[in-house]
Amino acid sequence: MSDNAFTPSHIPIQINYLKQDRVLEVIWDDDLQTRLSAELLRVESPSAEVQGHHPSEKRIISGRKHVGIINIEPVGHYAVKITFDDLHDSGIYSWHYLRELHNTQTKLWQQYEQALKDRGLSREPAAARPAHK
Repeated sequence: MSDNAFTPSHIPIQINYLKQDRVLEVIWDDDLQTRLSAELLRVESPSAEVQGHHPSEKRIISGRKHVGIINIEPVGHYAVKITFDDLHDSGIYSWHYLRELHNTQTKLWQQYEQALKDRGLSREPAAARPAHK
């Protein structure tokens, strides 16, 4: 087999955090431009804390509508580690995973919103939610 299974087919040539929009922008070597919200990156973190060790263990993370990114750190030549302003920092975002998020973000977002609704949860942080009477 000539291709290494860990070698991504595309790599970023530029990664920018657009702080005002809370969006991670990735420019790929094939000129594709990816824009991923900090909220999506946070709730779809590849960490075991979020994903679990089996699809049935995946946690639904609520209250992250206004989450931002405070640090982006390279991990070798294959990934970045993102630190969010809620201090979550245990996910390693490989180039392959970022590309996968690009391709599936609409579907993932719909699933996330439905999961929140099904559980009576909100994207709003707890302090911003109106109190129940």
